[in-house]
Amino acid sequence: MYFAIVAIDRPGATDVRTSTRPAHREYLGTPHPGVTYRLGGPLLAPDGATMIGSLIVIEAPDLVTAERFSAGDPYRKADLFAEVSVRPWDWGSGNPDKG
Repeated sequence: MYFAIVAIDRPGATDVRTSTRPAHREYLGTPHPGVTYRLGGPLLAPDGATMIGSLIVIEAPDLVTAERFSAGDPYRKADLFAEVSVRPWDWGSGNPDKG
């Protein structure tokens, strides 16, 4: 099952995002039991450049596993986000697994 993790940064937390980004990227590239990282990237402000949040799509067997993965992200541990949602997602259009 796919899960979309959508997180919005706390206002004024750009320095936290910048300093934690290498650890966050390493976390996404590390294998996690029961989780397959599929895609992700920063959400942007209307200027198209300022990072204001994150969108990550993972594959996991259940919501508990997906939430555990999200909770382990260095961005979350550094308290970067004002809000985070982890929701089941039906990847229809563009899904490479649905030929």
